[in-house]
Amino acid sequence: MTSLLPERAADAVGWLATAIFASSYLCRGPARLRLVQGIAALLWMLYGVLIRALPVIAANLLVSGLALFSAWRARSHRAGVP
Repeated sequence: MTSLLPERAADAVGWLATAIFASSYLCRGPARLRLVQGIAALLWMLYGVLIRALPVIAANLLVSGLALFSAWRARSHRAGVP
């Protein structure tokens, strides 16, 4: 596997994404949960770019988009924005 960065740097991004995703289980509200999971998915997408793994990129692009959109929608509804 050819990587854009040294393997250790790419691994660090993957571990950071894992830590952020795991911390999402400590979130109290659904909007915060989705926001944190969306950020983790963006980091996993970056990890996929660094290791040049198209399935990792595509899956996390989809997941981050859905998570961040649903977090935004939940916050908008809570704020009374239609």
